[in-house]
Amino acid sequence: MILVTGATGNVGSNVVRQLLEAGEKVRVMTRNPSGQAFPDQVEVVTGDLTQPETLPEALSGIERAFLFPVLQGVDGFLDVAKRAGLRHVVMLSSVSVTWSEPSWVGDLHLRLERSVQASGLAWTFVRPDALTTNDLIWAPQISDGGDVRGRYGNAATAPVDPRDIAAVAVRSLLDGRAGEGYSVTGPQSLTPIDRLRVIAETIGRPLRWEEQSEAWFRDEMARLGMPAPGIDDYVDALTARVGKTAEVLPTVEQVTGRPPFTYAQWVADHAAAFGAASA
Repeated sequence: MILVTGATGNVGSNVVRQLLEAGEKVRVMTRNPSGQAFPDQVEVVTGDLTQPETLPEALSGIERAFLFPVLQGVDGFLDVAKRAGLRHVVMLSSVSVTWSEPSWVGDLHLRLERSVQASGLAWTFVRPDALTTNDLIWAPQISDGGDVRGRYGNAATAPVDPRDIAAVAVRSLLDGRAGEGYSVTGPQSLTPIDRLRVIAETIGRPLRWEEQSEAWFRDEMARLGMPAPGIDDYVDALTARVGKTAEVLPTVEQVTGRPPFTYAQWVADHAAAFGAASA
């Protein structure tokens, strides 16, 4: 039995699906089991990473776990997990822990990684860069008319499909890939303008990028709930990527044995969200 936390998220839901496809028994922990729909084969238990007293039931009989990073929950999880006999934890982290310049986001994830390493459990860290699903934030603007307002339209990243992040995590769980930190990217260096062009081609509608000011961008990130240190980091990281080619890593193929999903493939699977007409 493998425990999956964060099972309703973009990555965690794919971890659940891929483990089931591999024939594994899966237990998910969620704060509100009645409010979520999981496949019938999944065992669902109530639990909250920020409340250690809720964790013993979720961890009973579990030897392997996929851990969603919750800053105030990891230490409690690790304490209960060791007593329950957990052997291997695969934690979702961030590629920012590998950056030469420290960042607020990187420091948070690095603290979590160090806690896991200090626990004595076998560990694996999966460190994605930008996720393709971040671009769903454009969907309302695209559906409303097609003009997408944003900043840093020429800042390149290599966005990675959550299915590929999950695949690296699943292989780590199933193959016992302990002691590894996997930085994960998508297969292409793409700017926001490039990605908007792919969306336009996929849904068959003209779309236009409208470059905004940094002040507008900061206000928008604050409106979405990003704390000020995170906004500063994000602005600095995107500024450094303007006019550059993003690093593309072979991690997905090396770990899973198959090529990663392209951005166009991800868009095709989410075309309805961007306002494509039904077939």
